[in-house]
Amino acid sequence: MLRKLNGFSQEQIAEKINISRQAYAKWESGATVPDIDKAALLAQVYGVTLDSLMRTEQVEGIGILPPAPQGKNIWGCVVLGDRGQIVIPKPARDKFDLHTGDRLIVASDEVGIALLPAEEFESRMREFMALISDKQEQP
Repeated sequence: MLRKLNGFSQEQIAEKINISRQAYAKWESGATVPDIDKAALLAQVYGVTLDSLMRTEQVEGIGILPPAPQGKNIWGCVVLGDRGQIVIPKPARDKFDLHTGDRLIVASDEVGIALLPAEEFESRMREFMALISDKQEQP
C-alpha cells in the first residue's frame, strides 16, 4: 500500500534498500518478511516509523489504513454524541498526557478539526504577539 501511495515500483524500492525485486515482491505477497535492518530501511524510505510499518489498523467500512507519516498519528475512529461530545482514545490521552478537566482549543481548516492543549496554544500565541509587537516598534 505504501509503495503504491508513494508512486514507486517494486524495482525502485528494491534498489533503495539493496535487495532484489523478487525479494521485495515476496514481502508484499506475505510469502516472507524482511529482517529488522531491511524493515528499518523500508520505514525510512516511506517516512514512517518501524512500529507503524509493522502494524496495520483495520477500520470497518474502509479496510486497512496505511501507516501515518512519522510524527503523525491515526488514533482510531470516534463517534460524535448528541451534544457534540467525543471520547478521545486512551492511547492518544496517554501520549499527550490529557486528563479530565484539561482545557483544549478546538481549531480547524477546510478538512478537519484539531484539538490543542490550551496552555501550549496560549503560550505560543503570546510569543507570536510579542514578536509582532517588537517588529512594529522597530523603525
